[in-house]
Amino acid sequence: MKIAIVTASQVPATTANSIQVMKVCQSFAQLGHETHLMLPGRQAISWTELADRYGLTTPFAIHWLATNPALRRYDLAWKAVQQARSLKVDLVYTRLLQGAFFSLQAQLPAMLELHDRITGRIGPQLFRLCRRSRTPKRWLPITLALQRALEHDFEVIFSPGEAVVLPDGVDLERYNALPEPAEARQQLGLPQKITAAYVGSFYAGRGMEMLFSLAQANPQVNFMWVGGKPVDVAYWRQRFAQSSMDNVKLTGFIANAHVPLYQAAAEILLMPYERATATSSGGNTVDFCSPLKMFEYMAAGRAIISSDLPVLHEALSPTSAIFCPPEDAPAWRQAFAALIADPGQRHALAVRARQDVAQYSWQARAQRSLDGFDLAS
Repeated sequence: MKIAIVTASQVPATTANSIQVMKVCQSFAQLGHETHLMLPGRQAISWTELADRYGLTTPFAIHWLATNPALRRYDLAWKAVQQARSLKVDLVYTRLLQGAFFSLQAQLPAMLELHDRITGRIGPQLFRLCRRSRTPKRWLPITLALQRALEHDFEVIFSPGEAVVLPDGVDLERYNALPEPAEARQQLGLPQKITAAYVGSFYAGRGMEMLFSLAQANPQVNFMWVGGKPVDVAYWRQRFAQSSMDNVKLTGFIANAHVPLYQAAAEILLMPYERATATSSGGNTVDFCSPLKMFEYMAAGRAIISSDLPVLHEALSPTSAIFCPPEDAPAWRQAFAALIADPGQRHALAVRARQDVAQYSWQARAQRSLDGFDLAS
């Protein structure tokens, strides 16, 4: 099959949506489909550099399209669909509602991957027009919670196969045969002390103050924060210096290809989302999120402490993670201390998480999106 994947994500970038779309493209290519990524901008980076930045092993075609930001992605969606038609693709796969709309108008089968509610003045109208189209289509909400929200918002019940819940995924092969924490720390030149790590952006709502509180309360533990924009890293370095704290390592940006080793260097991986969590685009998706880091944490085979948000229970369970109320610092400190003192529980949680994540490979995700989809219906 020939598939066009249409996104508004910037490439290269350090955001989760940028990483996610590259993994989606690779997964279709790994399944043997001819994959064409269409996105805004001009080519400014080689495949070798992209492969290292995003942890890619299987190439796919990339088409950069010149766009006008003032047109709010409509020109991107239009140009991408025209390109898709010229390539004679079989399917358009996109995170842009405009892309799905123009694709269906052009009688090209479409799949729309949804990460949030459809809102605004025009979005709901486009969604209803898409649903009325007779061209084959499928909705791909990333969580069951989001599917239920869409059904509530539009007063519909998706028929079987019309919508497929599609959580994010992980490159399981990159997490095979990871070294034990002490060996990983040696490879990275880290202190040989029990380590807790956070991997991701430092946006509002990611729980950075909670991480600071845990590090301050546990000077005997080495903490590692992997990621963050330079301005955020500089801010936190200053905070640690002002508080005379020397047990937190801030790595700054680490290319995705190298992230598994950093996760392997920790005994505990932390995911302290708050009740309102920002994304790179500024929206709050805390009720519907399917975090990339969650699946990477599970694949790393390390104990996880997570905020107790209902949507995260779609993948995590009390046997694969410790849950704490968001923003409840005493509860987090208590749970953290108990886990530090109990290597047996850490091992049990890690083993179960690794078992549970087996169903969330990117390739399995791509195949689920296609299963039962009739291009000719």
